[in-house]
Amino acid sequence: MDKIINNPIWTTHALLVGRVLMAALFILAGVGKFQAIDQTAGYIASMGIPMAILFAWLAATLEVAAGLALIVGKYFKEAAIALAVFTFIISFIFHSPSGWSEDTMQRMMFMKNMAIVGGLLFMAAHGAGNTWKIK
Repeated sequence: MDKIINNPIWTTHALLVGRVLMAALFILAGVGKFQAIDQTAGYIASMGIPMAILFAWLAATLEVAAGLALIVGKYFKEAAIALAVFTFIISFIFHSPSGWSEDTMQRMMFMKNMAIVGGLLFMAAHGAGNTWKIK
């Protein structure tokens, strides 16, 4: 097993696969927001957030742009940190621990988001690796 795990080819490809999988989550979410921008803004507004349409556009743009940056490797650390901060903040707004007693799904969504934040911080700390990194 050590022979496989310590092989530079494995490490390089595992980093790329991890980057693509993490990025896909955000790119698909952002594209979905763009496709239903009015519904996204309505959901944001239902949480009592003003200027919902602006935040809907900003969220969609961030998710797609930063997701693409994760894949390409350009501004990789900045994109990972931006997505980590974004995910951390929206987790408290949309999956607040105050609602966990009534809705266990909200607790699960919150914890999933915290795991994503952890993964993004790990990515930011360790960098993009060498595969598909545009200089």
